[in-house]
Amino acid sequence: MTIKAACITFPGSNCDQDMHRAIRHMGWELVKVWHSDPIEQSVDVVLVPGGFSYGDYLRCGALARFSTAMRSVKEHADRGGLVMGVCNGFQILCEAGLLPGALTRNKGIKFRCLWTHLRVAHSDSAFTAACEPSQVLRIPIAHGEGNYQIAAAELAGLRERGQILFEYCDAGGLVSDAANPNGAVAHIAGVANAAGNVMGMMPHPERAMEDLLGGTDGRFIFRSIEAALSRAGA
Repeated sequence: MTIKAACITFPGSNCDQDMHRAIRHMGWELVKVWHSDPIEQSVDVVLVPGGFSYGDYLRCGALARFSTAMRSVKEHADRGGLVMGVCNGFQILCEAGLLPGALTRNKGIKFRCLWTHLRVAHSDSAFTAACEPSQVLRIPIAHGEGNYQIAAAELAGLRERGQILFEYCDAGGLVSDAANPNGAVAHIAGVANAAGNVMGMMPHPERAMEDLLGGTDGRFIFRSIEAALSRAGA
């Protein structure tokens, strides 16, 4: 089975090449998509990479949500297709209404660029299926607005439905304020939509695919997508 993965490039994207390399590392077929173009319906998964789409004017992701490519992303998601947004991609998916909540300025108003640890909160999703329950992944972050926020009532719903997929933790798996690099509510590093086919996360799994880059735990997320598509007969 060959997986066809579309990766969108916006003006200001700076992680699209990293995502391209990760796709090729997995042996998937790469479909490059420019922001003003539609996405072909034959793709299996759409990846929305990090960077500073449209210069992050107004606020992160606010302009990207109106692009032609993002209209295709919504159509793909509505058909049940898999979508993953990373960093700025997560912000864009929230702005587009494909994911709940919003990303705000980091606590302390500082850009954070470092390796973090993530606890897999739910291992039964299309994006964590290759992980063990409560497994700890080591994946880097690089953002200034990764502070995930959501109303208390909606947060309770996320927990009940198992939509919180990743939480910031220490190397031993302890979830705490000390291990939270940006102040995100409930230490949330990644969430899925209610249907489970759209996921956004602030850490960069595409930057943790090779030992040369410092670690390979990002592969678990790409392998999870691969497993989910295999089960679905993609």
